[in-house]
Amino acid sequence: MPGRILVGSCSWTDPSLIAGGRFYPPGVTSAEARLRYYAEQFDIVEVDATYYAPPSIRNSELWAARTPAGFVFNVKAFSWLTHHAASPERLPDWLRNRLPDEVRSKRNVYARDIDERELELVWQIHREALEPLAAAGKLGAVLFQFPPWFVRSRENREYLTALPARLPGWPLAVEFRGGGWMDESAAADTLSLLEEAGLAYVGVDEPQGFANSVPPLVAVTAPLALVRLHGRNAGTWEVRTGDASDRFKYLYDDAELEEWVPRVRELAAQAPTVHVLFNNNYEDWGMRNARRMAHLLGIGRQPPQTQLRFS
Repeated sequence: MPGRILVGSCSWTDPSLIAGGRFYPPGVTSAEARLRYYAEQFDIVEVDATYYAPPSIRNSELWAARTPAGFVFNVKAFSWLTHHAASPERLPDWLRNRLPDEVRSKRNVYARDIDERELELVWQIHREALEPLAAAGKLGAVLFQFPPWFVRSRENREYLTALPARLPGWPLAVEFRGGGWMDESAAADTLSLLEEAGLAYVGVDEPQGFANSVPPLVAVTAPLALVRLHGRNAGTWEVRTGDASDRFKYLYDDAELEEWVPRVRELAAQAPTVHVLFNNNYEDWGMRNARRMAHLLGIGRQPPQTQLRFS
């Protein structure tokens, strides 16, 4: 029996989505109303805010309470846990106030800039803050999206294999942005590493020809398989704009979506659950493409499934 396929978007509150005024009906303006409406349309969403600041218990409780049974959240790991920088201005007070003055005054702070005690506290916060979602059966996965400078090395291989012990029992997914991990000569070894660690590989659709490009390969390395579609806007792929949605301003046409239909079905033939998420978060384009992809896959709202837990 094929695995359950969930299709959705990587945001439900992007400023361009709200400003566009096409997805949410009139009167659906509060945070609660928007999430409830979104969850009536799709079975899954990705949380991007936790990349900029660690998750909170209160938000997890609210998300769980405002969505129906069977709905799941994929939550991005905080930036320090994926070797990205964080802006001190966006950190919660409890974390920002723990930083030394010379660190707090920096524009960007990396994990290497902070004490190991603070970094361990961030891991602890993830474990505590996401537990309400996990307990409700609504934690789809924790996504670790690594930057191009997270290169294929012994140290970074060890970092990957240690992730399950940091967040035990939860589905964890890994997306690479270059770094040599999915080069032709390294891909098989990388996928074996992820499979041995029980980490789900994230297949991607994105512009090709850049140093941080990853080929659109799919693979099942865990009970959960994932695909994230970032659009194919080569002109903005490496541009840093004021609004992140401008970088992913791309609306897939049917022919491009149909390229992914057999790949997604291939994953569903091997994995109990498949997540397909659209990260082209310009206005309602991700939602439009998600709806069309679900139609092309011939799927509707499917019944809930027992929460995945990885050993």
